[in-house]
This record gives sequence, C-alpha cells and structure tokens, in this order.
Amino acid sequence: MPADQHATSAEVGETTAGGAATADRASLTPAKDRALKALAGVEPVPGAPKPDPILVADGVTRRFGGLTAVEVAHIEVQRGSITALIGPNGAGKSTFFNLLTGFDRPDDGTWSFNGQSLAGVPSHKVARRGMVRTFQLTKALSRMTVMQNMLLGATGQKGEGFLSAIFPPLWRSQEKANTERAEELLARFKLDKKRDDFAGTMSGGQRKLLEMARALMVGPEMVMLDEPMAGVNPALTQSLLGHVKALREDGMTVLFVEHDMDMVRDISDWVIVMAQGKVIAEGPPHDIMANEAVIDAYLGGHHDAPLTEAEEQAQIAAGEAELRREDHT
Repeated sequence: MPADQHATSAEVGETTAGGAATADRASLTPAKDRALKALAGVEPVPGAPKPDPILVADGVTRRFGGLTAVEVAHIEVQRGSITALIGPNGAGKSTFFNLLTGFDRPDDGTWSFNGQSLAGVPSHKVARRGMVRTFQLTKALSRMTVMQNMLLGATGQKGEGFLSAIFPPLWRSQEKANTERAEELLARFKLDKKRDDFAGTMSGGQRKLLEMARALMVGPEMVMLDEPMAGVNPALTQSLLGHVKALREDGMTVLFVEHDMDMVRDISDWVIVMAQGKVIAEGPPHDIMANEAVIDAYLGGHHDAPLTEAEEQAQIAAGEAELRREDHT
C-alpha cells in the first residue's frame, strides 16, 4: 500500500483516560485500526500483558563481566502491531534484539514466539520459525548482486544439497518461484533496476531497503528492525517509513529500535522504553512522550524542574564564590 494512504501522527487524536490513542476511524488503515483497538484496554505500565502477544519474554538477563546490559523482567509484543523499542544509548536495546533472535545467549531467562520457546535456538532456525531481523549496520553481501542477495534469503531451497544440486529438475521450479518472488519484492522496494548491480555499489539507504526486502523472502510473521533509519538519506526516509507501515498492512508484526522520536510517534502503535537494561515504561506514543520517567532517562532527572527561591539563591552564591576564587588565582 502506498505510504500516503497510511495513517500519520496527525491523524491520531487525543489520548483517552485509559492511555490508548483514539483517532478518526475513517482515516485509519484497517490494520492500524485493529492494532489500536487491541491495545486500547492495555494498562500503560512496564510488562503490561497484551490480548494476543506473539512474543513473550521473562527474566531475560545478559551480563558482561560486572556490567548487566539487559535485565528485562517481562515483556509482551502484541500481534499485528508496530511496537517501538526506545531508550538512550547504552540502554541495552540492540543486545536485547540479539538475545531474542539467537545472535547472543542470555545468562538467564526464557522467551517464546507463537507459544514456542526460542531459548537456545540458533539464529537461522529463529528466522525459519518466522521471526526475522535487520541490523543497524546492514549485512548486504557486497560482492554479490542484488538479486543474488535476495535469493539467499529464501528458505528450504532444494538445490542446496550436494546430490540434489546435480539434478536440476528437482529444484528448477522452486528456483523460478523464488526468483519471481524476489522480482516482486525488488519492484515493491523500487530496487528492480538494481537487480544486477553489486550490492556494494548501493547507497546506505538502498542497502537498508535491500535488507528489508531480503528479510521478506522468508515470509515472516514478525520483523525486527534495528534502527532502520540510521544513516539513511532524508530523501529515502519517507520511503522506508511507508514500507514499515506496509508490513503491518500485510499482517506482520513489527518491533523496531529507533531514536527519532518524531518517527516513533508517526508509525508506532505502542512504545516500550528501556534504560540501563530494564523496561521503565510502556504505552501509546503520545503518553510516552510526556512520561517523566522517559524524559528523565533521556535528559537526566530534574532537567526541567523549576528551581525554588532557595535553590536559585544557592546557585547564585556558588557562582559568585567561583568567580571570587578565579579572581584570586
């Protein structure tokens, strides 16, 4: 679906007392409407249970020596929604992604996808089960063409075995179907004219598009995007936003890490906030933007609290004392 047909943050109305965003229903896409309805009754607190979670994690902890990078007590991701995972640098967001997708192993904890445990499951098998991810730094294979990169994303390829590879009738029809699927996705992401170019010749934004398109070759139920807009030319940002929204319209669940709060407000149905490895807040985007715990995590506690008269006088006195010391040196 074209990006201009999707709901924007301007279409989302005031926040209800229960914390769920309401909107002019005529302006919402069907998938966004379903997501907002499903989340309307969810309490905006850390670890809030969802009506139909596709991903559930409990007690996930990762330590590096004496540093605890991730300590997530409980988290649920609602099926069919776009959920943003935000937090200051060093909050543990990417590490948490790595743990959930099998690229790293936690010290403790359990997590499940579609009710099946993923603890100890390697990354390639996680992807086969329908949960795929992209990376902050793209992983396109530079010395292979765009089409070859796409075909690598297809699963269950019959021609990968040594014996089957020498009998083309066993895999030729599948190869044709995979190529047609890749052609469709490249056209959708406006990369079809690049199909025969080496991936290393593409811009950073085009590589982001390629990585997202390649992830869809798996036919996933859930897509996890680690800072999809990082390093992207502003001209491609709106295109990427439209593609992320389109994932939800196609029935997929999206969990993404992002620092751009305007983008988070625009496309997310629900926001989870991490700080120092823990989940400190959850809720609709408009509630999160006004949450004091979130503001403190990003900017420091009491950053905008008005000073009392006594505090103001104490600061003035301290400044004057510092000036006098400088005068005497």
